[in-house]
Amino acid sequence: MTKFSELPLCSVLQQKLAAAQFINLTPIQERAIPPALEGRDVIGTAETGTGKTLAFLIPLIETLNQNLARHTVALVLLPTRELAMQVQAQYEQLRTRTMPKAPLIIGGVSEKAQIQSLRAGSELVIATPGRLQDFVNRNFADLRQVKLLVLDEADRMLDMGFLPAIRRILSTVPRRRQTLCFSATMQQSVAGLIDDYMQNPVRVAVGSVLKPAESVQLRAYEVRPGEKLDVLRQLLYAETGQTLIFTRTKRGTERLTKELVRDGFAVAMIHGDRSQSQRNGALSGFQEGRFQVLVATDIASRGLHVDDVAHVINYDVPKMAEDFIHRVGRTGRAGLQGRASTLAAGAEVLELRQIERTLKLKMERLRTHTVGAGLPRRMIHNTLASRTLTALPGEVFV
Repeated sequence: MTKFSELPLCSVLQQKLAAAQFINLTPIQERAIPPALEGRDVIGTAETGTGKTLAFLIPLIETLNQNLARHTVALVLLPTRELAMQVQAQYEQLRTRTMPKAPLIIGGVSEKAQIQSLRAGSELVIATPGRLQDFVNRNFADLRQVKLLVLDEADRMLDMGFLPAIRRILSTVPRRRQTLCFSATMQQSVAGLIDDYMQNPVRVAVGSVLKPAESVQLRAYEVRPGEKLDVLRQLLYAETGQTLIFTRTKRGTERLTKELVRDGFAVAMIHGDRSQSQRNGALSGFQEGRFQVLVATDIASRGLHVDDVAHVINYDVPKMAEDFIHRVGRTGRAGLQGRASTLAAGAEVLELRQIERTLKLKMERLRTHTVGAGLPRRMIHNTLASRTLTALPGEVFV
């Protein structure tokens, strides 16, 4: 089967899917949903942006339709607040009138409303591990009747150090349950989690999880350390769409954002020290087009869903090849073409080449020419803003 209409779903959910214009199944959905509907455990790996959220939400909604109750029947664990909010939004889009709303159990916001929702009885809980573990320890969360457990972005949760919290949470969940685990990569730590908590899972692997999507054009700039910011400025001056810029550190995010704001760009930023309201405002402003540029740490490399990101720029080379995959996966989504540029200076050039060897790919190298070296900021900006690029293909002037 290749269409949602061919799945054995209740009529109301079929109507919801049709209204949301979900017509054709992606490969991960086509292979993961049928065994999940049969009650099987499923472990799914696929490239980012391939529709994994619907692959677990559809079986989850069918489970809830059959188990309407006043206690928690389904639990979804995710690594970040942003991803949790986006899963909740897609659930709201598809839930039937008789189904409950799903509370978000996440850090960074007041816990009072979250505790009240759990005490009132919530059939579905969408949570990050840290806050939910705290509630479990304080006896605010009762997970003893969970029938369906979803571990989304399992590798990312383990990379972020959530394994102890996950084990504490799962110690309170019945062993006789259905578990759906989705992971962009199959690390050894994820394999251990599967062995401990899943029963004879159906394994679904679609495409290569260690290769960027073919819809993303990859480019790299090897520059001198003092040129990186000027190269970035020129890329932004030439870009008409929205741009997502990745840095390695929170301090680097703050510093780069201030530079770009002084340059006159509409910029927002996201990193782990920002409050939830600040992160929400930055993300919604970027999604709605009020900000042309979003500067972020790797907290945004997963769970950020903006269909029309035209350009991803790695201002700092990521530490791991997997991080590179997830960063560039923020563009070229929903069938659109995207661009991903990586700026490498000094020791980063060697790190970039190691990523290429790991991923077995070769990025297109672009040359740069520096103008305005040593000139005041205003003169450099005037030169860049007024200049017409006449370079050969593959060149950018800065």
